[in-house]
This record gives sequence, C-alpha cells and structure tokens, in this order.
Amino acid sequence: MFRIMLVEDDEKIRGIVTDTLRKWKYEVFEGTDFERVLEDFKEHQPHLVLLDINLPAFDGYYWCQQIRAVSHVPIIFLSSRDQNMDIIMAMNMGGDDYVQKPFDLSVLVAKISAVLRRNYTYQDDGLKLQHRELAFNLANSTVQLDGAVAELSRNESIILQLLMRNAGKIVSREELMQALWHDDQFVDDNTLTVNVNRLRRKIAEMGRDDFIGTRKGMGYIVE
Repeated sequence: MFRIMLVEDDEKIRGIVTDTLRKWKYEVFEGTDFERVLEDFKEHQPHLVLLDINLPAFDGYYWCQQIRAVSHVPIIFLSSRDQNMDIIMAMNMGGDDYVQKPFDLSVLVAKISAVLRRNYTYQDDGLKLQHRELAFNLANSTVQLDGAVAELSRNESIILQLLMRNAGKIVSREELMQALWHDDQFVDDNTLTVNVNRLRRKIAEMGRDDFIGTRKGMGYIVE
C-alpha cells in the first residue's frame, strides 16, 4: 500500500481528499502541524507528498525545498494560484506535478497514479490486481483471464479497480458514482448500470459471467 502525506490547511478539502484516497486503498497521513512538516515527513516516510502552497508559517515552496534536501520522493502541489509563474516556480522547486484548485478528484487520483508509476518500479499490487483467475493491469487498463486479454475504458477501469480493491465487500452504487463522476445528482442512475454491464460483458466473453455480483438495493460485489 502506498503512503501519501497530505499537507493542506483547508480542513474541508483535506477531509474530501483523504476520504477519496482511502477509498482507493492509499494510506494517508494528514500533516497538520505546519511548523514541523519535514519532521513528519521523515517520521512517516511517504511514497508521495500532496503539498498545498498557501500554508501557515512557511509556504509549500519552502517545505518542498526542505524535503528535496533529503529526498527525491515525488511531490504534487495543490494550489488555488493560477498564474503561470506559480506553476513554473513549483516545478523549479522540485515539484512533479501541479493541480489547480478547485480540482476534479478523478484527475487528482489519475495524476497520483501516474506519478507513482513514473517514480516506482513495482511488480506487486501497486499496478496489478489479482482476484481468482482474473488479473487487472492498471498500467494499461487491461484484464487477463486464461490467456484472453480485454481492454477497458476509463469508467470500466475505475469500476473494476474499486470492486477488486474491496473484494468480498459490497460497493454501493453511490460510491461508484462518486468515484466516476463525483457529483452524482447530475448523472442518470442508468448510466452506471450501462457501464457495469459493459464491464460484465467483457469479462463474460473471457469466460467468467459471474465475476461481478449484484446485491439488490445495495450495490455490487466481487466475491
């Protein structure tokens, strides 16, 4: 499990980001003592840092320099600043990416995954999920079963990843819709059904028509 250190002074944003990342099975440490960010970093040894720029005491640029003095761990800046100079400065300070607020949570998760993929070489479940005979490669969004390979769309990949990371547990339709679209009040409920059915059909064509189960009134499950 990858450890992510989140340094963000906005409590609401911090809570939303933490909840989202934990749903994706990331371990999250919230660095809320903004005068000892480096000490917390050394103590928790995260694989990636999400770092706000506007912080009490010292700003994110300062803490990026402090971290860079002792580590090459990837750093993604989070900021409401939208000037090109802020982005350039963040990159020059040693940042690996820059996400402007307000941001789409799916974009943030995708950027985190991409940065981790670029910075770590791993053969375990960081990029591959295995459940029974089915293997899901997150790096290229493909599933493999008994020699057969199928490519998944973005939505199908998100659905399958969430289900497989929660194997044995029911994942509610609300959780899936939140992961896919983040504001499900504007999404037709039938859209999720269509995406799940497409995913099921691809897996069924590979020989497993019972991989994703339905729990009526509750959600879906991979058992």
